Amino acid sequence: MATPSQFGFQDASSPIMEELVEFHDHALMVALAICSLVLYLLALMLMEKLSSSTVDAQEVELIWTILPAIVLILLALPSLQILYMMDEIDEPDLTLKAIGHQWYWTYEYTDFKDLTFDSYMIPTSELSPGHFRLLEVDNRVVIPMESPIRVIITAGDVLHSWAVPTLGVKTDAIPGRLNQTSFITTRPGIFYGQCSEICGANHSYMPIVVESTPLSHFENWSSLLSTSS
Repeated sequence: MATPSQFGFQDASSPIMEELVEFHDHALMVALAICSLVLYLLALMLMEKLSSSTVDAQEVELIWTILPAIVLILLALPSLQILYMMDEIDEPDLTLKAIGHQWYWTYEYTDFKDLTFDSYMIPTSELSPGHFRLLEVDNRVVIPMESPIRVIITAGDVLHSWAVPTLGVKTDAIPGRLNQTSFITTRPGIFYGQCSEICGANHSYMPIVVESTPLSHFENWSSLLSTSS
């Protein structure tokens, strides 16, 4: 969860998000180098007289043609690697189906029999001390820690989007279509997200809460929920 003084990303809780943060820092360093070079050249042009030999030099033309190509390669290679990692889904331990509705989420644990529930936002007047306004739900998504999780995402009415920034997950929920994504949580905790698609009047009241727990706690939770249902 972000703090008021935090200007960067939330703390990464999955390998994909760690890679995204590293790529963000890498791209910023490249941008800093480009800005520094441009400022230096501008200052040089302001302080020194221009000559025709400097402006028409073929060496300069060659440098400012090749240098941007090298910069693009430095940005493209890690970007393509991360895109491949985000698209790769290899033998998940658990499959979760998320269905977007106006304005709540329905979750189905397809590896269990009759394990499904709706997740609604808790109204502000019913919040318990320590809960976050507009982010808490009555039923959290509980998953085992350090296990590959596949999420199949769709919608029952209009466009929605299942997004959890800490996990580096953001996938559109489209009626009549199944999209999928995957993630692995690297630590226990409670991770918050929201529907990031403008899906109607209560668009901002579709929070997503993912609770990462050890495997033994997840097994106890799933058995209790299956028994009660």
